Amino acid sequence: MTPGWLVIVDAQRIFADPASEWCAPRFAETLGPIRELVDEHGDRVVQTRWTPPHVKHGSWAPYFERFPFADREPFDPIFDLVDEIADLRLPYTVTEPTFGKWGDRLREVVGADAHLVLAGVATDCCVLSTALAAADAGCTVEVAAAACAGSGDEAHDRALEVMQMYAPQVTIRR
Repeated sequence: MTPGWLVIVDAQRIFADPASEWCAPRFAETLGPIRELVDEHGDRVVQTRWTPPHVKHGSWAPYFERFPFADREPFDPIFDLVDEIADLRLPYTVTEPTFGKWGDRLREVVGADAHLVLAGVATDCCVLSTALAAADAGCTVEVAAAACAGSGDEAHDRALEVMQMYAPQVTIRR
């Protein structure tokens, strides 16, 4: 049986840098488990990147008033993948200006009813948003808990608990 598609959600400097307001404190601990998952999935790996929306409409306007440090051009180095992931030279990259990465671009790569294994950051934001949207669209979603990091330990654990409530569409791999 094919292991499905690994989706590495937003392994970017903005979430890895301890000086960033959005640092996931355990980000570095995800890198080993992510490398193991990459080996397991071969060329069925997609990495995603978050970049700010060009036009700050609707709820994005007050969001960037609260987090102005992240309102930069999409190719600012802060949005680069961390070296440990960039060096893997993975076959697919999907960039979205949304928390959830499930959408037309990701669906084009993996297919409409894919089996996804999610890893990355932040468990309590972009991973959660991606998992629920993909499950809602009919994908089977597995979240690799050891390969994810949240904005904090409690937030990580709460997000895993929430996603676990969506079984059997979303399951947690411990």
